[in-house]
Amino acid sequence: MRDLVPFLMFCGDQHGKAEEAVTWYCSIFPDSRILRLDRYGPDEDQPEGTVRSASFELGGKPMMAIDSAGPHHFTFTPAISMWVECSSSAEIERLSAALSDGGSALMPLGDYGFSRQFCWVADRYGVTWQLGQLIRQSDLMLASLVNAVPAARSRRA
Repeated sequence: MRDLVPFLMFCGDQHGKAEEAVTWYCSIFPDSRILRLDRYGPDEDQPEGTVRSASFELGGKPMMAIDSAGPHHFTFTPAISMWVECSSSAEIERLSAALSDGGSALMPLGDYGFSRQFCWVADRYGVTWQLGQLIRQSDLMLASLVNAVPAARSRRA
């Protein structure tokens, strides 16, 4: 396998919004850019000006998007979401606010045990994002060592 790239299809109520969404995402995430944007022309099977194919990077990671006017019986769903591991509280707070603007919080920003800070948001287009600061394996090891010392002392007593 050469690559695994998230591919967003803007259909139904979101049809025609791929370019707007891609531009918006690139404005939110650092190290992001549109690599290629190909639009449908006149007399094609999709509305003129909608996105045939877009390649872009978010945070340096590849993504793709299209518009599709076809009769689909689905749209974006929280069953699949974009995971963003944030490096600071300021970053997760900024991204949470930006991505939920015009959307909704499925799980508001908070401490859920598995992450120091975590939130799950649906953006204005219906794409869902999980933002978190994972508890690292090294943090878990340190916590187990800290907890093991008093336990070892009590066993010796």
